[in-house]
Amino acid sequence: MLTSALPSLAAIDLACRRGDRILFKGLQFEVKPGQVVWLRGANGRGKTSLLRLLAGLSTPEAGQVSWAGTPTQRVYVAHANALKEDLTVLESLRFLARLHGRADSDAALGEALSLFGMASRRDAFVRTLSQGQHRRVALARLALDVAPSLWILDEPFDALDTEGIHTLNTLLTQHAARGGSVVLTSHQALTLSEPVPLIVQLDEVAA
Repeated sequence: MLTSALPSLAAIDLACRRGDRILFKGLQFEVKPGQVVWLRGANGRGKTSLLRLLAGLSTPEAGQVSWAGTPTQRVYVAHANALKEDLTVLESLRFLARLHGRADSDAALGEALSLFGMASRRDAFVRTLSQGQHRRVALARLALDVAPSLWILDEPFDALDTEGIHTLNTLLTQHAARGGSVVLTSHQALTLSEPVPLIVQLDEVAA
């Protein structure tokens, strides 16, 4: 059951330019409360560029991104993990939590790291982590989110093992159940079954 759900997010006749090239145009879709939207398309179609448009980090060539209601907080997890290499795991996660206005107590951060199997590395420097461990710490910030916000995730399953994929799927399901929504890209086939992702295919609107 949805609780205090988000307004819907709509992409209205969006066009996106990269340099002198139009990547896509005429793109329209809606992200409803409790929904997971999977953006698909060939390399270079503009998936990451579209995520940046939805996150408010860039401006469309044409069209608009509209909230059917009061805008709410968006959490953007880019393909790069945005972790500070010279901080410890705990310090880096605390930095991300404060950046997004999330709980940053040692207890909350410890629970989030534990969920992704990283509690034992909390005092390790980020620079000592493997690629998969980097990704787990970056995604741990999602476990701090208890409100129905919009998650914008660029290849979140990249470098995750089977256990990490299961953990992330569980978080996605829980987030949707409380009225949150998710827009993500993934070159891997999604195994998320609840909710069933809505596919938006950028190949269909390639310029």
